[in-house]
Amino acid sequence: MESRRNFITKSLLALGSTAAITHTIAANERITTNIARINIKKDAVILFQGDSITDAGRNKENMQPNVANAFGNGYAMLAASELLNNHASKNLAIYNKGISGNRVPDLINRWEKDTFSINPDILSILIGVNDFWRTKDSGASNSPAQFKQQYQQLLEQTLQKSPNVQLIIGEPFAVKNVKHVTEDWYPDFPEYQQVTKEIAKEFKATFIPYQSVFDKAEKHAPGSYWTTDGVHTTLAGANLMAQAWLNAFK
Repeated sequence: MESRRNFITKSLLALGSTAAITHTIAANERITTNIARINIKKDAVILFQGDSITDAGRNKENMQPNVANAFGNGYAMLAASELLNNHASKNLAIYNKGISGNRVPDLINRWEKDTFSINPDILSILIGVNDFWRTKDSGASNSPAQFKQQYQQLLEQTLQKSPNVQLIIGEPFAVKNVKHVTEDWYPDFPEYQQVTKEIAKEFKATFIPYQSVFDKAEKHAPGSYWTTDGVHTTLAGANLMAQAWLNAFK
């Protein structure tokens, strides 16, 4: 019984330590990037969109907002749970519609069904790693210029339909030398990251600089602590992303 009690105590202390580290890293990132913070209004509808990092194994048959298994086990679930807790009086409706493997053309094809039908007040998009990755592992042809044109098309359509939506653009990230992310990713992948920075500026979106968030995190623990394969997050990495995302809000 005593050893079990000691084990539980140590586990809780370790979890608290990880949370403290991720909060500190995310807080420092907010200071250095001057993120324009978003005000959440009562009855706001918030939508997460993206690829497998956002999907995170969610139950796609559950269409309801604010339901745990409809969010998977990634950053979207952690961020949404904290928003719902911190803004309990605002009657928020938060959805996750990320789909594993998606690229920007996939978002365009399903935007009517998975975005416009929800009519979000705040739309968060994390996309781009597959737009690059498929050029490496599947021989797809999609240059940074093509990626930018596709992303512009997506956001132009979005603002035509929802001119008052508040946009959040997440930077696609990769942790070098963790499984899939090899030297072969460079210097090409950063060009796709640069596109997302330019897109965020062009469309006056809040930009979440995930790459620098993970770069700073590696000063505290190796890349394999934060990601499983250089792209998909561990529990600690998901918390890191969630805290960086939450810094966008007042």
